[in-house]
Order: sequence, then structure tokens, then C-alpha cells
Amino acid sequence: MSPLRPLPWLEPGDPFPPAERAWGRRDPVPGLLAAGGALDTPTLLQAYRHGVFPWYSEGQPILWWSPDPRMVLRPSRFHLSHSLRKALRAALRHGRLEIRLDSAFDAVIDACAHTPRPGQDGTWIVPEMMAAYRALHREGHAHSVETWWDGRLVGGLYLVNIGRAVFGESMFSHRVDASKMALAALVAACRAWGVPLIDCQQNTRHLASLGAAEESRNLFLQEVRQAIDAPSPAWRWDCLYWDRLWPDAPLDTPPTITSSTPL
Repeated sequence: MSPLRPLPWLEPGDPFPPAERAWGRRDPVPGLLAAGGALDTPTLLQAYRHGVFPWYSEGQPILWWSPDPRMVLRPSRFHLSHSLRKALRAALRHGRLEIRLDSAFDAVIDACAHTPRPGQDGTWIVPEMMAAYRALHREGHAHSVETWWDGRLVGGLYLVNIGRAVFGESMFSHRVDASKMALAALVAACRAWGVPLIDCQQNTRHLASLGAAEESRNLFLQEVRQAIDAPSPAWRWDCLYWDRLWPDAPLDTPPTITSSTPL
């Protein structure tokens, strides 16, 4: 193990150190960049624009991360399993499934914070984090993708969006495959909108099974810098987006929209 490098302490309003200065594989906690600072909207937007995100537990200071490698899901490489495709088509055919965007952001982040997860004790979505992302949502920078089943919210995810970059945060499911359906809907929309990548932050077996893969932080940062300069999507759902998931549908070219459901 290399000698312990000092961890920068940020005061509110301080700029972030370059992501490349995050602790590496030989340090005690790889990917950790800094501590302190604030969770206000300008700070969070600065963080995401530079490939940095907050992640800490109750009783800890705010911790800022930029891991290398970075887990990324490219919409064009999303793995739609036969079973999920079958479940989606059956639910849509029978009118049981509805996808909504931003209709219940507060409920989604609350469920992500409080839904028990196997092997996880407690949550990193502490009250301060919930308040911060709700503020981001009110400013139009954070969004929810929601799975509604027979009129009831059963799954979903929330994320941060800057330009054409999407940064995934957390998912929850109260019904089998409900979070996967929300992610599939997000992928379908990203394909239609020309979003090149969905940041998944860290590697998990679940994300890998859906097509996410690790890439170098340098490559990730280059792509983020390009994507954030493009106009952000309108964040409206159209059922025609589902066509982007099936094998005979083209990828990454906008569809002809004949109807739209406003938020």
C-alpha cells in the first residue's frame, strides 16, 4: 500500500480537485476524491459536470467520488433478456403497465431510500441527500422514471441529467422486474433522444447483466464533456419509444412522434 495521501477538505463553494486526483487502487478507498463542501444545486451540477458524485452514510461528512474505472451503460448495448421482453410486451398488451416521467419524484426517491435490499444494512440516501436531489428536481436537473402497474407505483429510478448526459442514482422495485422495466423505458427514451451513455457509477453484477460495462475514467470524462454541451431532452414519455427496444427497430435516430404525453 502506498503512503496515505491527504484527502482534500472542501468548504462550501470551493471548486473540486481534478477527478484524476481521486485515490487510486493502492490507496485505502479507491475513487474517493474529497470530503466536505455542500449539497446545494450549483455544487452538485459542478460535481456531475466533472464526473464526480456524492456518496456517504449517516454520521459521515459529505464524501465525493470519481472511481476509475467507471461503470457505464450505453443505450445501444442494453441487454434486453427474453423474459423481460416477454413480460414487457404482455403488460403493455393488456394495459397493465404505464411508464411515467416525473409524476412522483418524491415518492421514488423515498422508496429508493427505504426499500430493503439484500446484503445492505441502511442507506446512503440520507435526509440531506433526499433534500438535495429534490431541489435538483425542482430546478429541472433530476428526473424520475416510474413503473406504474394497474395504477399503482411499483418501481422506478431517479437520475441527474445535464445536456445529453444521464447519471443514474438509484432504483427500487416493489414488484418483480419493476425496476428493470423502468430502466428499459429509460434506455428506450435515451435511444430516441440520442443520449450516448448512462452513468452507473460503480460495478455490480446486476448492472453488468443488463449490458453495463467498465470503461476508463479518462474516456468517461471525455464523453461527459461532449454530452453536457448538447441540449437536454424534454423529458416527456411517448409509447412509441418502446419500439426502440425491439431488435427490428433502428438505434440512436429520433422517431417520428405522433403523440406525446406532457408532464
